[in-house]
Amino acid sequence: MGLDMYLTKKSYVKNWDHMKPEQKHTITVKKGGKKRTDIDPKRISHIVEEVAYWRKFNALHGWFVNECADGTDDCKEMYVSIETLQKITDILKQVKNVIDKSEKTTKVLQDWDGKDYEVSTYQCEDEVMELLPPTQGFFFGGGEIDDWYRKNVDSTIEIFEGLLQDDNGDYYYEASW
Repeated sequence: MGLDMYLTKKSYVKNWDHMKPEQKHTITVKKGGKKRTDIDPKRISHIVEEVAYWRKFNALHGWFVNECADGTDDCKEMYVSIETLQKITDILKQVKNVIDKSEKTTKVLQDWDGKDYEVSTYQCEDEVMELLPPTQGFFFGGGEIDDWYRKNVDSTIEIFEGLLQDDNGDYYYEASW
């Protein structure tokens, strides 16, 4: 149980009679090396790829809900434009800069088995709250600006920068909790 988050890319691949051969897509679906006969490539209009997955990056979830769904969090698919991806990438970079400049405190916690582990928290909560605040929810994860938050920021910047290089397809965000 918890917040599972997905960004998918939907690419239009429908072939039409009026298209030149070099414009047409070739689609083959195989299972175990054998072509699936129950799927007719002529009927395929879109290919959907999962381009990103997050677990409990609640700050990003809250941002998408507010930006793309007018604040309504109902686990439905939300369209994400390239401009929106650029906007959140810029915000994530600002958050990264704030975290990089902040002091950190390390504390020792215990896991479910009673084993100690260290976690760092960053002393920049006020600045981050203005940019990309954690979002509370049922099993949404923690609300601290810590190593987990930072790792999510860093990996998401990398993912989004790659996606911004590709202007083909449409992006959609969806979460389940």
